[in-house]
Amino acid sequence: MTRSLWKGYFLENCFFKKAKTNLNVWSRKSSIPSNLIGKTVLVHNGKEFKKLLITREKIGFKFGEFVFTRSKMIKPKKSKSLVKNK
Repeated sequence: MTRSLWKGYFLENCFFKKAKTNLNVWSRKSSIPSNLIGKTVLVHNGKEFKKLLITREKIGFKFGEFVFTRSKMIKPKKSKSLVKNK
């Protein structure tokens, strides 16, 4: 269920303070406001901060939708020489 229109976007209190050059965002559930277009913000994924460039298409979505918390597991490929020796 989506948020009702009369309430507007959900934003944490950190967005109402003075804008710094590097805006650190811990709140992944906050919506992306339109005053951040063209800026780079650092979004916390639970372990470290990831850079996120805000474009017009990302306005209204949540910060957490663009910064993943899980990394892809890379399986090492076996070389052909090891397979032939067995």
